[in-house]
Amino acid sequence: MNKEILSIEIGPGMGPRLDKALAAAVPEEAALSRSRLAKLIAEGSVSREGVAVTDQKTKVAEGEVYQIALEPPKEVETVAQDIPLEVLWEDDDLIVVNKPAGMVTHPAPGTPEGTLVNALLHHFGGNLSGIGGEARPGIVHRIDKDTSGLLVVAKSDRAHHGLAAQFEAHTVHRHYRALCHGVPQASDPRLRGLNGVSFEQGGVLKIVTQLARHKTDRQKQAVVAHGGRHAVTRARTIEDFNGTAALIDCWLETGRTHQIRVHMAYAGHGLIGDQTYGGKRKISEKAVGAAAAEAVRAFPRQALHAATLGFVHPVTGEELSFEAPLPDDMTDLIDALRAASMPPAGGTAP
Repeated sequence: MNKEILSIEIGPGMGPRLDKALAAAVPEEAALSRSRLAKLIAEGSVSREGVAVTDQKTKVAEGEVYQIALEPPKEVETVAQDIPLEVLWEDDDLIVVNKPAGMVTHPAPGTPEGTLVNALLHHFGGNLSGIGGEARPGIVHRIDKDTSGLLVVAKSDRAHHGLAAQFEAHTVHRHYRALCHGVPQASDPRLRGLNGVSFEQGGVLKIVTQLARHKTDRQKQAVVAHGGRHAVTRARTIEDFNGTAALIDCWLETGRTHQIRVHMAYAGHGLIGDQTYGGKRKISEKAVGAAAAEAVRAFPRQALHAATLGFVHPVTGEELSFEAPLPDDMTDLIDALRAASMPPAGGTAP
């Protein structure tokens, strides 16, 4: 297949380095990031007067013209699958979906099929722009397999770069609903004495730590004293279930792997159903009754749902905001806990 040739003239004040000058000069619709331009230069795909220029630090001068040879988007090997999707928004540049619990976001060893990407490839039906030189959906953030809720996915390079920049700058608004063991309270002296934990106005729990891979279990994340990546989580109690569990609203200042799950476990309020970080904590039948205790024990996943998502459309500049209601399994669990927390007529709660 023939390569597309893009001619770029170096304008005033765009020097002195080739990679920086090209990044400033390429038209916005080309959606070529500086990192991709650096790769193209190294591959010999950038030339001047028929001679390849392979050093991104090459000095440039105003008026020089460079040619960039672009490969047509490659088809990915991931197979398209007819899997139902709940779509909340779609246009030429992006799509917002409500992912069900149990669906992996992206194919990986062990899960090559049945993922959100497989479903999206079928949904798009070939109507997909090249992202990073490949015809594929642009995954700019993920939620865990057993977490339900909202995801935005890029359909074009320009949307991919714009969304990625917003996630990197932490300007995307994300709120999660979760059910945790116990009730985080500002009056708890244990929480008050925990490093990185504080309470803000309105009883908002704030957790600030460094997160890194667990020393012995590489599939897990852990709070570390040194190194790692800065992580900030806030949580507010929405509903207290007799002091034994709580429905909480969590929001992220940063977006690290398993961040909410790790931070809530660190605070001593691990998520119900979380087999990785929740430990072996149980709710006693004496506290909530047999039915609610069994509902908690039987809950098959971490009780976590990406409920709201807000961002600026990377192409139109429109402010977008989406909400996804709690899935049935979480509402059923809430109903069981709520029923157990209500005192019977003429008596007290179990």
